Amino acid sequence: MQNYSGEVGLQYHLQIRKGDVGRYVIMPGDPKRCAKIAAHFDDAKLIADSREFVTYTGYLDGEKVSVTSTGIGGPSASIAMEELVQCGADTFLRVGTCGGMEMSVKGGDLVIATGAIRMEGTSKEYAPIEFPAVADLEVTNALVSAARKLGYTYHAGIVQCKDAFYGQHAPEKMPVSYELLNKWEAWKRLGCKASEMESAALFIVASHLGVRCGSDFLVVGNQERDAAGLENPIVHDTEAAISTAVEAIRILIKEEKQ
Repeated sequence: MQNYSGEVGLQYHLQIRKGDVGRYVIMPGDPKRCAKIAAHFDDAKLIADSREFVTYTGYLDGEKVSVTSTGIGGPSASIAMEELVQCGADTFLRVGTCGGMEMSVKGGDLVIATGAIRMEGTSKEYAPIEFPAVADLEVTNALVSAARKLGYTYHAGIVQCKDAFYGQHAPEKMPVSYELLNKWEAWKRLGCKASEMESAALFIVASHLGVRCGSDFLVVGNQERDAAGLENPIVHDTEAAISTAVEAIRILIKEEKQ
């Protein structure tokens, strides 16, 4: 592949090198969330700040760990994973926000993705559409154990991934409204827990690269509960999702040391 960075080993987008990151990486979308996540690490240091990609590295229980933001959507998330793997990372925990779909999923709850609907474009450049976007079982089990240990309300199941935020929230205005509305109804009937924008791409890229990836999300709100006239709290504090991911890494570190 063409070297665009001008330096062998320097990743073009993330501006990191081998040794800059740990094998475990938390991946939020928002760059501003990285410092908040890094505050959970010991001896955390800012490694790089390039475009939407901010990277900190520190330690948890003596193991080097990192956080790298991905921006919004599958294209930039796949770039981040590709370059992090080049620098030695092999276990990824996507932490973000989502909108609830199933009626039982309320704002402030957590959703842990077991798999993702590939209604986005990035994963199609990696795998045929018949190949499923599935979370790594060990990482997912660690996330579930962490949520239980910390006492958070969580829902584990399938999430829907899309590229157009406003295609979800104003589908009737889109020229392809017939498709968006019909598929949304299908996802609901199939028990989809929530909608977000990165997991499908990350799960497929992880399958391709032979690494592990799981996801947990804060539910900001649920438009289906709102439409039904049910209580629909709107919550923006991502600390529960972050704490769950950090605790999940501690669980993985402990298991792997044993």
